[in-house]
Amino acid sequence: MTSAVEAVVVGAGHNGLVAACHLARAGLRVEVVERDEVLGGAVSTVERWPGVRVDRGSSAHVIIRHSGVVEELELERFGLRYVDCDPWGFAPAPRPGDPGPDGRPLVFSVDLDATCASIAAACGESDARAYRRFVQVWGPRSAAVVRAFGDRPTMGRLVRHLWPVGAPRAGQPRTPGGEIATDFLGSGDALLDRWFGSERLKAALAWFGAQSGPPMSEPGTAAMVAWVALLHEVPPGHPVGGSGGLTQALAARLAADGGRVTLGDGAARLLVDGPPDARRIAGVETTSGRRITAPVVVAACHVLATRELAGDDAPPALADADPPVGNGFGLVLRALTDALPAYPGATAAESLQGLQLLCTDRAQLARAHGDWLAGELPREPVPLAMSFSASDPTLAPPGQHVVTIWGQWYPYTLADGSDWDAVADTAAAQLVRAVDRFAPGFADSVQRLHVQTPLSLERELGLRRGNVMHVEMGLASMFGFRPTPALAGHRVPGLAGLYLAGASTHPGGGVSGNSGRTAARLVLADRRPAARLRAEVGRRFRAARR
Repeated sequence: MTSAVEAVVVGAGHNGLVAACHLARAGLRVEVVERDEVLGGAVSTVERWPGVRVDRGSSAHVIIRHSGVVEELELERFGLRYVDCDPWGFAPAPRPGDPGPDGRPLVFSVDLDATCASIAAACGESDARAYRRFVQVWGPRSAAVVRAFGDRPTMGRLVRHLWPVGAPRAGQPRTPGGEIATDFLGSGDALLDRWFGSERLKAALAWFGAQSGPPMSEPGTAAMVAWVALLHEVPPGHPVGGSGGLTQALAARLAADGGRVTLGDGAARLLVDGPPDARRIAGVETTSGRRITAPVVVAACHVLATRELAGDDAPPALADADPPVGNGFGLVLRALTDALPAYPGATAAESLQGLQLLCTDRAQLARAHGDWLAGELPREPVPLAMSFSASDPTLAPPGQHVVTIWGQWYPYTLADGSDWDAVADTAAAQLVRAVDRFAPGFADSVQRLHVQTPLSLERELGLRRGNVMHVEMGLASMFGFRPTPALAGHRVPGLAGLYLAGASTHPGGGVSGNSGRTAARLVLADRRPAARLRAEVGRRFRAARR
């Protein structure tokens, strides 16, 4: 069976759906093909237990609430509703009940005054003043990073977005370029040490920053910490009904514009034609044998999956791609409980709305990362918990709750040769106990547990080696280096009509929709007559030189 469209999108994750929506809105006939029976990839929600809706991947949406994608596609019209995570962050008191600062939790709210009051009570007035200034300085800088994330990562565009961050502001002189470079290229730990004195505060902010993947001791991680400055304007959010509410809305938007999603019949290979010096995409063949002809394919899957789909037709830029996938990323527990976590000395309103950052010292993060580097399970796992059923009753029946626990730096390949299927329950129990240390009684509240090891993340969601970011998020794999310098432009040199999107590409993992939008914009730009003429002239010029 053969059908024809103007663009095929491979992968029904959120970036693939964003790309498809933009193309369909521009009038193209679009089909999205997905191997999974569930829409949304790592932004999806399923009924894990009767009446209980559980996310399969992401839960808290951060970047997309700043990227403009939701507003551009008018996703609220198609059923998307976010519950604000406010307070967006909570770090428990190290000694609950102590009358001094160590008995006070840290509560990060959208309200900057309330946040600074919490910091003053737990860490002192000096750090509270420093945090207020930190938000003032890094708010505009992080907003510039948001703009850079939403654009192609060419040098000219990066300069255009980031150069203004040093401009004079509020009566202050221009910030020297060397100071800005030091801040952006330095480590998150160094940035925190320059600004703050309290280790508790630095640990909470470092644990937030580390959600991108690298430890905050690595160069280039300062901006990952500084993203918190934006959360005092728009906090993270969780879609009503689960993370999949986003991709369901995207699919509804796509259908309204005439596009189509086919589940359970993913791409098996790319169709390619043309002479050796002018190879171009002709469509895809699916696992069922269906051929979909199209002059454009947007591969919104792992870049290594795209390489496999191209097979012998992969041009050198794609065939030689070998980005750092790493050795796993984290362990995820989805717990069905009969009670919410209860943190001594903190109210539910303070602790349960956002990210529960269960770390009081950066040494804990360093040890966990060191164990990961050695290929070992963490001796002292550091949890991040989320309990969105506290604010969204659609997730579980009355009297029940869904608690997600994220433990970072769990290796895919264990140094002692252990099988993840054999050690999963032990690792899960250890991570549950780590939460129970801060919220006594939590372990007893757990009724059912779904464990997502690095191996099971690969099996269920196609996340290679369990890396939820596809490719490591270190400085050498960001911007114009992601996934490789040759492929960083979202086009595939040597195979016209093939475009890349997804977490493998700029700006990386997380829920943003940026790469899907950027790929769609390139497709539409390349369809303009002037662009087609330039491409043809370039092809003939290269042929003549041979």
